[in-house]
Amino acid sequence: MARIVLGIEYDGSAYAGWQWQVGIATLQNELQTALSKIANQPVTVFCAGRTDTGVHALEQVVHFDCEVKRDLQAWLTGGNSQLPDDIRITWVQYAVDDFHARYSAIARFYRYVILNRTMKSALLRTQATWCYQPLDADLMHIAAQNLIGEHDFSSYRAQGCQSKSPNRFMHFIDVYRQDDRVIIDICANAFLHHMVRNIAGVLMDIGMGKQPVSWTTELLGIKDRAQAAVTAAPHGLHLGGVFYPERYGIAKHSLFDKLPKDTRRFKW
Repeated sequence: MARIVLGIEYDGSAYAGWQWQVGIATLQNELQTALSKIANQPVTVFCAGRTDTGVHALEQVVHFDCEVKRDLQAWLTGGNSQLPDDIRITWVQYAVDDFHARYSAIARFYRYVILNRTMKSALLRTQATWCYQPLDADLMHIAAQNLIGEHDFSSYRAQGCQSKSPNRFMHFIDVYRQDDRVIIDICANAFLHHMVRNIAGVLMDIGMGKQPVSWTTELLGIKDRAQAAVTAAPHGLHLGGVFYPERYGIAKHSLFDKLPKDTRRFKW
């Protein structure tokens, strides 16, 4: 029995999220169907993070076990030949038996993209959230720094979030402008349901001048989701990559080149 790890990228616009559902187009459905054809037997995949409807991935990491022997290239080229054009396998490798795409991960990296101009984009309508009001990216960045470290993120998680603990460790958040786009890069040990989108909504209100820079800190203390901003739209969110302990030898997406080297919780 071999444990195989894949890196995949996808446009989540056409899918009802990651999780398998009967008779509904989901990313897990598509990937399992494609890989099962290559394996000539049912395959069940496990992902690093279950993305919601309309959310994209620059790099999702998944693993599956298979008794059938196939060259790694067969999983890559064969899998892609069976997948729709909006899902691609980008790399394949073997892993040790105790590796798990979700539970072995020690950090996740997300990017939230905001198109900040007066006119909507025909090309970016499913890849970025549109905001016509001017955003002050510098103020957003300052406010975001209040979230770094370990906190109770109750105000930043979905009302129906099922996580047992609201505590998460935020490694960094960068907010910056690229021409007519405002980018939020965010890295934490793990994320609560809707956490990135809720943070984006709060930062957008601050960037528009609706709330002070201190609001991010105030919400941490309030611990009440109802007091925070509206959840930002899903289509601006991109899973940027997943980080694992070095002993697993799992490939890293190029976006990890920008991550800080001095975090307290793990060694890069």
